[in-house]
Amino acid sequence: MESELVKELAYLLSQFQYFVCPVEFNSETNRFTVECEPSDLFVMQEYTLPAALQNTLRWKTVNLYPFQIHSVFLSSFASLIGPFGGFFASGFKRAFKIKDFADTIPGHGGIMDRFDCQYLMATFTHVYIASFVR
Repeated sequence: MESELVKELAYLLSQFQYFVCPVEFNSETNRFTVECEPSDLFVMQEYTLPAALQNTLRWKTVNLYPFQIHSVFLSSFASLIGPFGGFFASGFKRAFKIKDFADTIPGHGGIMDRFDCQYLMATFTHVYIASFVR
């Protein structure tokens, strides 16, 4: 049920150019425009499921947007590995025998101490997009 809702919401939102096109400034009209031909990421594709899933689900194909497949990998990494960014940063600090990276925020450490999980996720996202999406 929940996956159907997400699928329907993805279908609904991808119909609006505002969500799938980059915003550009038109100097002639002095306005921002959001008009483009949607990228292949936002065009519905039919995928053939692997044989093991065909037997389990009793479906041969599934219709999805490619961005939905990418979002599964990114969200899986974010929920399973992303939280360990704090552990990696903590281990790094212990190796150098320091308590905090900085004292920008009194009692909390520096910016790196607040965003260590986001740095790990941002690095993974950049590598993933550069490797698989472009």
